[in-house]
Amino acid sequence: MSLKKIRLELARTADFPEGSAGCGYEFNAPLTRLGLLDIDRWQRDKALCTVRRFWQGEKDELGGLVHRRSGWMFSYKPGEDDDEPIFRFDSHRFKVGEYVSITEHDGIERPFRVVAVTPAG
Repeated sequence: MSLKKIRLELARTADFPEGSAGCGYEFNAPLTRLGLLDIDRWQRDKALCTVRRFWQGEKDELGGLVHRRSGWMFSYKPGEDDDEPIFRFDSHRFKVGEYVSITEHDGIERPFRVVAVTPAG
């Protein structure tokens, strides 16, 4: 169980038929040996679980990985107005090549591909 830096890049969408390495997320999260999010470790190390949303042509957004009753999400400001829910993050294995869906600020759910999982540091 260790803290990992995970990079997600936009997968194929109507606007980006080839996906985009210029759109995505980098975040730190504790993973189990199976590559699942470790909620116990997250509770101890919340301050280290940061996220950076990058999107070509836009300013990067910095925030954190949070867990609420409704599940995991990325949050950039206090409160829930800007939260980005992540579909089934609790049961997702973070391995290169896997996909995850994130509902972004605009309310649109987009697919992202795991392109890197490295030690955070």
